[in-house]
Amino acid sequence: MAAVVTSEEIEAVCHERGFLFFTTHVSDPLAAAVALTVLTVVTRDDLVESAARLGKTLTARLTDMGDRYEQVGDIRGRGLLQGIELVSDKASKTPADALGKQVTAACLERGLHMNIVQLPGMGGIFRIAPPLTISEAELNSGLDILEDALTEVLPDG
Repeated sequence: MAAVVTSEEIEAVCHERGFLFFTTHVSDPLAAAVALTVLTVVTRDDLVESAARLGKTLTARLTDMGDRYEQVGDIRGRGLLQGIELVSDKASKTPADALGKQVTAACLERGLHMNIVQLPGMGGIFRIAPPLTISEAELNSGLDILEDALTEVLPDG
């Protein structure tokens, strides 16, 4: 589902210029039913509050890793969408692609699929975006695996 929200003035200019917006599934009742079901589940299971609560756990655990490892240069994001960046050292903030590759491999060996596609200069950046339906135990299990991988790979681990 998607929506475009704009002012009447902008809509009028778009109309005057002949701009059109349509998709293959415009007015599709199946897409509308799916979207309504998703919104029902989000409300019923209080997933917004859960994401906020679990996001605090995620932030605390990642911040702790950042405090303990010289190569964790940055923690950023909020809720259940956060990132951790590995660097050569905190002072230089030089990206650490090789360390990222090693941590990725160590996580994968332990069953955690993260950062598989690595771009030059971004191999040490881990995007962490678990599903909104994740349990606290599942979140902590994934973070335990990440921490074990960091401990194994990083020189000061």
